[in-house]
Amino acid sequence: MSDQDLPDFLHTLQTTEFDYPLPEESIALYPLEERDLSKLLVFRNGQITHAGFREIPDFLPEKSLMVFNNTKVIPARLHFQRETGSWIEILIVAHHLEKSEDGVVMNCQCIIGNKKKWKPDEILYIRHYENGTELVLQASWRSRDEDQVSIRWNPQNLSFAEVLAHFGEMPIPPYLNREADETDKTNYQTVYAKEDGAIAAPTAGLHFTDRVLKSLADKGLSTTWLTLHVGLGTFRPMKSEKVAEHEMHPEEVVISKQAILDFLQNEGPVITVGTTSIRSLESLFWLGTELLANGSLPQLLETKDPYQWSYRKFTPHEVWSGLLNWLETNKKNEIRFFTRLYIMPGYTFRVVNGLVTNFHQPKSTLLVLISAFIGPDWKEMYNEALRKNYRFLSYGDSSLLFPRG
Repeated sequence: MSDQDLPDFLHTLQTTEFDYPLPEESIALYPLEERDLSKLLVFRNGQITHAGFREIPDFLPEKSLMVFNNTKVIPARLHFQRETGSWIEILIVAHHLEKSEDGVVMNCQCIIGNKKKWKPDEILYIRHYENGTELVLQASWRSRDEDQVSIRWNPQNLSFAEVLAHFGEMPIPPYLNREADETDKTNYQTVYAKEDGAIAAPTAGLHFTDRVLKSLADKGLSTTWLTLHVGLGTFRPMKSEKVAEHEMHPEEVVISKQAILDFLQNEGPVITVGTTSIRSLESLFWLGTELLANGSLPQLLETKDPYQWSYRKFTPHEVWSGLLNWLETNKKNEIRFFTRLYIMPGYTFRVVNGLVTNFHQPKSTLLVLISAFIGPDWKEMYNEALRKNYRFLSYGDSSLLFPRG
């Protein structure tokens, strides 16, 4: 993305501004046995309070609407062994099914480990025996330059989800420096995960248990659900010197009609669980403003759109009403779109009042979003968390953030 597409105030942001020293011992390799026993750092009005995650209802304003991302992580990491003995690792980041003359093929966009060793005309295999039946998975290049792979399997009466269940591993983050094990199948999944499609967990939700969800309801707080299938757009590292030069990959978002009704009926603050939920909800708002302004609902929100549309002053209630009308007119029960939204300091939040989130990697777009939400205070907050021995990253501790003012 060219930073000419963005306002002047974003041109000077340097990636190094979002760096901090993260000791290896502060990275949580596994979650706590009881996930809701994690620590909770509350940041409100510039003040920091330390608590346990089970106490989170005590820190949420009355009539809050909690917005959760119910995406489900798929076992998208595959390991193929070549005849030479070397391994090729494939992480599927996007896929679509096609039917061909010789059967069904899944065409996949991938991140490929050991790519140089995989020859252009070489077919890779994984074989698995179950109840006397041989299951075979094969991978071949579709476009080597673009990291696109075609995957076929036998027997073909298996769904792709069943294929991944047999052959795939949970795609735990590489910074854990370990192989996924059996516990990750449960641990790296929220208790409310429902919609298959993510290649990384919406980790802010990993702290919630049925007990905590019940305590939210007991306090009279409302909950609703949306889906953002976490992909490269969320976790791809920033490698550019300027923050604005980082390219956000599109991620699919699904918002139900019921969620739109929940937004319309809400009379209190909106608290999103996770950076994926905040990006989804803010993206939906901007697509709704485009609908009200021009009468059409885009299928893709580009990074630059909110910054260029910022002069549009529709209220959230107007936007939700317009989206509900669009759903009813088109006889649809959900809105599906893709977002490249990149939230950077200077972004004006239109919907969200609070955020539940983990402690993120240095030089990550997630940390840039945190800075946009609470300002430069993130540095003191992270320093305090390190001083208090908080556990960082995906399996680490939690925070509840409210912007100043």
